[in-house]
Amino acid sequence: MILNNFSKILNSVKILSENVKLIVVTKNQDINKINFIISKGHEHFGENRVQEAFLKWKNLIPTNSKLKLHLIGKLQSNKAKDAFEIFDYIHTLDNEKLGQIFSKLEGNSIKKIKYFIQVNIGNEPQKNGITVDIVDQFIKYCINDLKLNIIGLMCIPPVDGDSNQYFKKLADLANANNLKELSMGMSNDYECAIQNGATFIRVGSKIFSEV
Repeated sequence: MILNNFSKILNSVKILSENVKLIVVTKNQDINKINFIISKGHEHFGENRVQEAFLKWKNLIPTNSKLKLHLIGKLQSNKAKDAFEIFDYIHTLDNEKLGQIFSKLEGNSIKKIKYFIQVNIGNEPQKNGITVDIVDQFIKYCINDLKLNIIGLMCIPPVDGDSNQYFKKLADLANANNLKELSMGMSNDYECAIQNGATFIRVGSKIFSEV
């Protein structure tokens, strides 16, 4: 079932665009299930929590250098050092303190991470992310002052809104700041996200669901 679901998603993505990377979201999933997908040569996987990622992936990554691990959940500053050790991509950079910590970590390491700045695209008080009105200055601060490799923007649109307009808005913000990557779209709206320029989509439930 898992491989069948995975193949369907992958095929639908390729029909829409050859340039989109599928991040298989593996939070709360048993490693045996994940291994089915790894065995097919898939490289990009996403986790929401640092500790869970450590327990699940610490023995897999050293034996498979092609695996790329993405942090797609909220990151507390006290977990940044651990996240730096295991993740290749951070999708949820959303405040100056976090950026400063990563800048310092990179200054003492040969490792460089690829970062997405999370944007609170619907300006929802309950959601994380940089507000739209300060996105431009935050991008410049991270790139020019902190010397971080900001590759793109990430968002989670309001559940009761028109995803299309929010995805388009994020694409416009990225374009205005010369950022090429867009992390947007999940199980229920990834097709809409791709149509609006997504380059990374984050899909979990549609792959691991038994239904």
